[in-house]
Amino acid sequence: MKLYVDHQCTSPFAMCAFVALKECRFDFDLHYLDLSQGDHQRPPFTGISLTHRVPTLVDGAFSLAESSAIAEYLNDIAPGARLLPVDVQARAQARQVQAWLRSDFFNLRGNRPTETIFIAPSQEPLGPLAMADARRLVETLSRSLRDGKRFLFNDWSIADVDAAGMLNRLIYNGDPVPETLKHYALRAWDRESVHQWLDLDRQDNRTSSGR
Repeated sequence: MKLYVDHQCTSPFAMCAFVALKECRFDFDLHYLDLSQGDHQRPPFTGISLTHRVPTLVDGAFSLAESSAIAEYLNDIAPGARLLPVDVQARAQARQVQAWLRSDFFNLRGNRPTETIFIAPSQEPLGPLAMADARRLVETLSRSLRDGKRFLFNDWSIADVDAAGMLNRLIYNGDPVPETLKHYALRAWDRESVHQWLDLDRQDNRTSSGR
């Protein structure tokens, strides 16, 4: 398999796909695209990825973009995979959380891009609109984790990686987050697969083994 990601490895969606591959124990090669130079808009990538976006997974003659679709595909083909809840309703709710995190919080993302997690924290305070996003995030996740739940759906899932990633935009920058959510974010990212993503060299990457 091959996984195409941004060359600085700061995309939370690329991280999701990388973690999914690691959790499913697939061997794969990482291929890096410099989005600022338009690598994703030129061949050969335009002939590989339908949407010309990262992450894109290549499995033989098959290719797939969009991280949640990649995670679901890997969960279906990996024996014994547990990226998503087994229960049908819990799985649907996990996909709901993933879609919500990908389609909301634009002001928070603008004030706290993932470069502030993976490269260096921001020195700027949260703006009022980003603060409103942060409040909604904290309120919703606090409600989802009530009654002492360790993870959103009792057992760890890829949705926890995504949710913790959004929280870490605040936590890594010293913004106020309840202690319960700080502990949750630590648990969600306390996986060898996540540690391997965090340890990637974020210099002038091109191709490396994901084994």
